[in-house]
Amino acid sequence: MSSEAEKSGTPRSKQSEDELKKLEEDYQKLLEDSQNLINERSYLETEIRTLKKRATRLDDEVRLLKTPPLIIGHLQDVLDERTAIVRSSNGTVFQVALNQRLEPKKLKPGTRVALNQDTLAVIEVLHEAWDPMVSGAEMVEKPDITYNSVAGLDEQITTVREAIELPLLEPELFEKVGIIPPKGILLVGPPGCGKTLLAKAVANQTEATFIRMVGSELAQKYIGEGGRMVRELFSLAKEKSPSIIFLDEIDAIGAKRLDGSTSGDREVQRTLMQLLAELDGFDALENVKIIAATNRPDILDDALLRPGRFDRIVTIPLPDPKGRKAMLALHTSKMSTSRLQMKTLVEKTEGFSGAEIKATCVEAGMIAIRDKRNKISQTDMMEAVERIMVKKSTSGITSSPDALYG
Repeated sequence: MSSEAEKSGTPRSKQSEDELKKLEEDYQKLLEDSQNLINERSYLETEIRTLKKRATRLDDEVRLLKTPPLIIGHLQDVLDERTAIVRSSNGTVFQVALNQRLEPKKLKPGTRVALNQDTLAVIEVLHEAWDPMVSGAEMVEKPDITYNSVAGLDEQITTVREAIELPLLEPELFEKVGIIPPKGILLVGPPGCGKTLLAKAVANQTEATFIRMVGSELAQKYIGEGGRMVRELFSLAKEKSPSIIFLDEIDAIGAKRLDGSTSGDREVQRTLMQLLAELDGFDALENVKIIAATNRPDILDDALLRPGRFDRIVTIPLPDPKGRKAMLALHTSKMSTSRLQMKTLVEKTEGFSGAEIKATCVEAGMIAIRDKRNKISQTDMMEAVERIMVKKSTSGITSSPDALYG
């Protein structure tokens, strides 16, 4: 009897174990599915929060785009802490309310402000607006040109440093002596002799803001535009002081004023008169220095050349033998050359400007490259000199500009 029960119980227990094992597997699967659903829910909740933030940001942008525009005006006078007189962009003058959250020290006559379109109340104070051509000249990256890169101009470098750098770095020296430091210098000389190169070296050496403008950029088409740009240029320089203004090719706006002139000439003359007023007007330039450069000093207006505007006129002539030797040594120092006869090269390059000496070295390198050689020889240099001389003769450039530069 007992043996029959054991026989009948064996398959039941095995069946129960199989069912229990299956139930455990189903339970584990349900747990995994549940965990996956929880993870998916967390992911979806995160996505929902991200989408809500994005929707809120887009709503703010849409609301901002739908905001009515503000009118730009200028503050003329502050009557009290609540009201002020403003001039709108169309020239009409209004007495308006002031935003009480604005700082009183920022509310000065001439300040640019934003006005509500309906009530014309002053909403906020704006920064000064600069012409893009002027503000673009502000952030001049410091050039990698140093005084060591300017060869053959030792005397001129000393003059520039005394007139430009010294007043900015050690103004107390001038106070002790009791003199007013020079406002600026005028660099004159033939093309390619190092005027702009010297200005770049000044920009590299000093920590002052360096603002570069070309004279032709100040010659504008419409009446008053050139004068406005000159005012903004000097206003920007005063705000960023200590600063140095470099006016390259100043003869574009500084030519002599003549009686018989066209409307375009008269506009250029108005720009020149504004420049004269800024250089020697009622407002002191203080820590603002001016460097101007031209290769046509003979056509500059006498009022521009008088002391008090450009206190020093620095002539940069064609290099002498000593200067040509220094320039050749500078330009060939980083070149792969065989032994060069500097004395012969100095003699052959008589009448060459600094730019032409550099072009000679580059041309010699091109000759060596054309012949698949790694070094520049004396023959290459001599051939390059001949080529540059041919270019000079065909372009009509004279090597004796003594009539212009003395």
